[in-house]
Amino acid sequence: MTTPSSPASQRIKPTLETKFHIDYEWWNRKGEDLRVYLLSHLDPEQRALFAGHRDTEEVDWVNPETAEVRKIDALQRALSEASQKEGFITAHTSLVDAVFRVFLSNNNTPLSPEELGERIGRPPMTILRTIAGTTVYKGIRPSVGRRG
Repeated sequence: MTTPSSPASQRIKPTLETKFHIDYEWWNRKGEDLRVYLLSHLDPEQRALFAGHRDTEEVDWVNPETAEVRKIDALQRALSEASQKEGFITAHTSLVDAVFRVFLSNNNTPLSPEELGERIGRPPMTILRTIAGTTVYKGIRPSVGRRG
C-alpha cells in the first residue's frame, strides 16, 4: 500500500545523507496490517509456522553480545533469523522490499540512501528518488528527530 506523505515529511528535502527508517506509527495511522506484510518476508517454511495464528507467543532470545535473555515475539525472532540467511535480499528483491529488509535486519537503525545502496547494491540516487518522493512506501520515511 502506498499513500501520499504527510505535510511534516514534505517540509524537509531529503538528500543522499538523510537517514531513513521504518516509521511503525505510519502503519497504525494508515490502518495497514503490518503483521501480514512482515510474514511476507519469511521463507515459505517459516511462514507456514505462523499460518492461522493471528498472535504469536513470546520466546526467549539471547543477546549474542551480552548474553542477556529477554522475551520477544516469535515473529520478531523468525524475522531476525531470516534476515541472517543468504538470499534474504537478492538482485530480484524489489527496491522497497530490499530497503525494508535492511531495516528489519539492522533493528531499524536509520540509514542514508548511500548506506542503503552499499547494502543492497542499488544506486543511492535511485533509492533516494524512490523513498523520498511524495508517496510513502511501507512506512519508510526520513528519521526526523531520531539518532542514527
